Amino acid sequence: MNRVFDSQFQRDRLILSPGEHAVSEEDVVLYTVLGSCVAVCLRDSIRGISGMNHFMLPMPLPSSKFFSSDAGRFGLQAMELVINGMLKRGATRPRLRAKVFGGGHVLSTGSRADKVPSSNCAFALEYLAAEGIPVLAQDLGGLRARKVSFLARTFEVLVHKLGAHHPPEVIAEERAYRTSLGAETRREHRVSQFLFDEPAPAVAAPVSDRSPRS
Repeated sequence: MNRVFDSQFQRDRLILSPGEHAVSEEDVVLYTVLGSCVAVCLRDSIRGISGMNHFMLPMPLPSSKFFSSDAGRFGLQAMELVINGMLKRGATRPRLRAKVFGGGHVLSTGSRADKVPSSNCAFALEYLAAEGIPVLAQDLGGLRARKVSFLARTFEVLVHKLGAHHPPEVIAEERAYRTSLGAETRREHRVSQFLFDEPAPAVAAPVSDRSPRS
């Protein structure tokens, strides 16, 4: 995560890449660029604590698998990291409010054949509903990437949708991120199979203490 000065907002900007999260009590801008990924912006206005993540699921999932699959754990981890980070600074779960953005179909060459963005959106909304965290605003889906600027002090979020021709660096970053998630999911699945499918060790035959007859 990089920290630079934002001349537009006249304050520091924390730039999140895919897989990162940030928690802050400062008057900063939490910023990211989203394609098919999703960002959840969270705020405890009483304690003045804000958080943001940037994540995706490695493959499409039905809602029944969101919280019980190897792929779903990437979303769970992204949410738990930012929420737990806020709680450690004094936020409380009942006071959390959320805004959700992203899930654009930018890796599917203009079609909606890619189901991962829809799964990302559905996962974020279902997780927040399950945790009882109200969603105050959302801008999800569509065919365009988004620049998201979250003003941590005020909970104002500015979304700028990019043109139909997505920046190559956004596409390359998202493809690399999804590929790495898929590889990690397959690796951990193989480890799980090895641990739980390993055959039981052979039991040695009992040794008789009788002396052989002559």
